Amino acid sequence: MCVEGRDYLRCGRCEATFLLPAQRPAAAAERAEYALHCNDAADPAYRRFLGRLAAPLLARLAPASTGLDYGCGPGPALAGMLRAAGHAVALYDPFFAPDAAVLARSYDFITCTEAAEHFHDPAAEFARLDGLLRPGGWLAVMTCFQADDARFAGWHYRRDPTHVVFYRESTFRWLADRFGWQCEVPCKDVVLMRKAQGGETP
Repeated sequence: MCVEGRDYLRCGRCEATFLLPAQRPAAAAERAEYALHCNDAADPAYRRFLGRLAAPLLARLAPASTGLDYGCGPGPALAGMLRAAGHAVALYDPFFAPDAAVLARSYDFITCTEAAEHFHDPAAEFARLDGLLRPGGWLAVMTCFQADDARFAGWHYRRDPTHVVFYRESTFRWLADRFGWQCEVPCKDVVLMRKAQGGETP
């Protein structure tokens, strides 16, 4: 489908909707757009927003777990919230925390809040995240789920020029089946996926 000069395709397997690859923004344009976002780590409203993911994830983590905030952005508020709860959290972001050394480790949990919609190669990104998770580890994703095709053209989330892929709940359940993860949707736009332990079936 074509919306406002932007062309979108639908994956026939996972039902994700994605922008035609040739129309994705260049890295410099992406970074400039991210710099316009005002995500203040001290803002109570922003912390409540992140709490929709943090609360169900914290309820499932063992004490003193080790995690990675993947796509942390310039103000990693979520990492601070998880650290305050007693967990160690490393940071990775291709623009704001590009330390590739953290991608050579493994983690008990990975968070990806408002980042998955920016993935230019979602299949490769989720395969990377699976490789970074220890057996039994949790992948916690927050992104606005696409629901109604009829409202896609006017959807505020689509209008962000850096948002290039849009997921449905069914997309995450397909991913969970592909990687052998357990999948839970504890609240709107949040999905928790757990990697199987050795010898465990999802």
